[in-house]
Amino acid sequence: MDAGSHSISSEKSRAAAPRPPLQEAGSRPYMPSLSTGSRNPSAKCYGDRFIPDRSAMDMDMAHYLLTESKKDKENAAASPSKEAYRRLLAEKLLNNRTRILAFRNKPPEPENVSADIASSNLQAKPAKQRRHIPQSAERTLDAPDLVDDYYLNLLDWGSNNVLSIALGDTVYLWDASSGSTSELVTVDEDNGPITSVSWAPDGRHIAVGLNSSDVQLWDTSSNRLLRTLRGVHEARVGSLAWNNSILTTGGMDGKIVNNDVRIRNHVVQTYEGHNQEVCGLKWSGSGQQLASGGNDNLLHIWDVSMASSVPSAGRNQWLHRLEDHMAAVKALAWCPFQSNLLATGGGGSDRCIKFWNTHTGACLNSVDTGSQVCSLLWNKNERELLSSHGFSQNQLTLWKYPSMVKMAELTGHTSRVLFMAQSPDGCTVASAAADETLRFWNVFGAPEAPKPAAKASYTGMFNSFNHIR
Repeated sequence: MDAGSHSISSEKSRAAAPRPPLQEAGSRPYMPSLSTGSRNPSAKCYGDRFIPDRSAMDMDMAHYLLTESKKDKENAAASPSKEAYRRLLAEKLLNNRTRILAFRNKPPEPENVSADIASSNLQAKPAKQRRHIPQSAERTLDAPDLVDDYYLNLLDWGSNNVLSIALGDTVYLWDASSGSTSELVTVDEDNGPITSVSWAPDGRHIAVGLNSSDVQLWDTSSNRLLRTLRGVHEARVGSLAWNNSILTTGGMDGKIVNNDVRIRNHVVQTYEGHNQEVCGLKWSGSGQQLASGGNDNLLHIWDVSMASSVPSAGRNQWLHRLEDHMAAVKALAWCPFQSNLLATGGGGSDRCIKFWNTHTGACLNSVDTGSQVCSLLWNKNERELLSSHGFSQNQLTLWKYPSMVKMAELTGHTSRVLFMAQSPDGCTVASAAADETLRFWNVFGAPEAPKPAAKASYTGMFNSFNHIR
């Protein structure tokens, strides 16, 4: 079990002045540039030494000069006339020479410096500059009435660069390209509050899970309700995950259901293994494995080939049943650069991030973070993992994988950071917390090359909805 929901009382809602959702909570802080160039670009670099020219030396003179000081001590008691004679002799014959080493030529200038640098750049790749990680949020928006419930999933960022967030009974859409906000749907009190949102791969359609156990499918381009999936669950639907045209739903009843949204009889497979609420669902990048986490502290790995359309104890079996976590398992993240690597995070009584080989079921590593792990995200461009946490710092922590050395801790939220979502280009992370703010962090840096959003494979997913009655 883990610390769960904290309902917002109606008295508080009536007493507080209404705040417009997704409006700027503060101006963007000034961040001075930390990039530094050469302090003295005109400075030249030479070799470490210059050997003197022996042919330019007078060895007899050098011997005289080296032994002169010794003779001076021996003749310290000489008469003033002899001392004057010696000084005059040095001026006329030795020309007051005091140097022993002679340099005939100046040190040579380095030749073809620019050509050498150019050729070395062609031969070896230049060292990668250390990435600067801003310690403050790039933007902060108000998110009034955000439900403070660990088991829900109320934030998602679609492939068309539109972020969806559920605030109470309403789903809002925030266009990251223009900064505009629109309201998608407000459900009535009998169905609400909204308990989960998830974008389809096409970035146009969105699934909305409700407290009433129904699931709605919306077309955001026309703000049209396409269909409602009823009778799938017996309690609220707190987790959703897409696998092409299959929408997987997880409910408080402990059931996990695959729904093919293209057909009338949409329930195609059912996974049964949790005995409490399913609060985490994630499909692997290949779509062959499904990870599920529950309030029963269990983590399951399911394989597509093991799912059955006729649920039975013998046929519908998990691939791995993992019991290492000591609290609810909500945070799930499949690794983008290693297909069988899964990161999971436990709740307040566990506080650990664990890494799994999903082919063998082996736990590869476990790291105690010191606080409730609410969500996890992998960096798409580097071997890094971002986690969000609850009490006591309510921070986001960036880890280097696989060493799990802390690279940065991002603070600013004043309550537990329940949800995170990643922009399509992988650079920006949005975090929503129980302090009713939505913050944007430029934590993952710029991608090496732009990746166009995939859309050709999913354009026909909802074409048959006009014929559904």
